[in-house]
This record gives sequence, structure tokens and C-alpha cells, in this order.
Amino acid sequence: MFNDIGPLELVTLVVLAVLVFGPDKLPKVIQDVMRTIRKIREFSESAKHDIRQELGPEFKDFEFEDLNPKTFIRKHLDNDELGLKEIRNGFDLKKEMAEVTDAVHSRDSDPSPSSSASAAGRVDMVKKPEDDDRPPFDADAT
Repeated sequence: MFNDIGPLELVTLVVLAVLVFGPDKLPKVIQDVMRTIRKIREFSESAKHDIRQELGPEFKDFEFEDLNPKTFIRKHLDNDELGLKEIRNGFDLKKEMAEVTDAVHSRDSDPSPSSSASAAGRVDMVKKPEDDDRPPFDADAT
């Protein structure tokens, strides 16, 4: 319950409680707080028991922690019924990008005659179009 409270924060809370309630009333306040926490826990356990009883036997493995979306997703993805780990491991984006990069660089840097036959249907993006290939310029349209 107090996992994220450090020792300095705990000492600060104790000193603050002594200053606010005084040393003579502090034990009674602590008892009242503990009694209230116990009643709240009993009430929540009773409510959980009643809900499980009303849901019936088909929901016997139902856990209230599953209502938290993160817990629900983590529980169902860890089962790996869909084979997501296999898909995730089979898809290596870095490898795919490296292959594409190598293919692009080798095609551009390889001006051999054998590659010119495959480049016949390819558009050269570096070559500028000739003047008569350009559409007419209309200054009023821009």
C-alpha cells in the first residue's frame, strides 16, 4: 500500500500528524482510521462475493482486476492464442528497410549494360524534362 512512500516522507507525515492532532489524541485517531479502513475492506469483499454469486458458475474465473484495461490486455496477449509472437518475430522492419536500401543503392550505382535493359520502363527522376514537355505556364492562374 505504501510502496512509493520513502522514509523521509513517512517521517514528515508522522510529524505533521503529531502537530495537527497532538500526542494525546493521535492514538485514538489512528484507531479510528484503522477501523474505517477495515470496514471499507469488509464491504468491498462482501460486494465482490455478492457479485460473483449473482453472476453464476459460468463466471467462476472472473477477476475484478480484469476490469482494468491494461491488466485485461496483458492477460489476453500473454496467452498468445493468435500467434502474435510468431508474427512479431517474423516481421523485422530493420531487415526489410536494409534490403530496400541496398536494392535502391545498387540499382542507382550499377550503370552496367545489363541494368539498362531493365531500366527501359523506368522513369529517371534526376533528368529534367525538356522545354517542350512542360505544360504551358499561365500567370493568371497562379
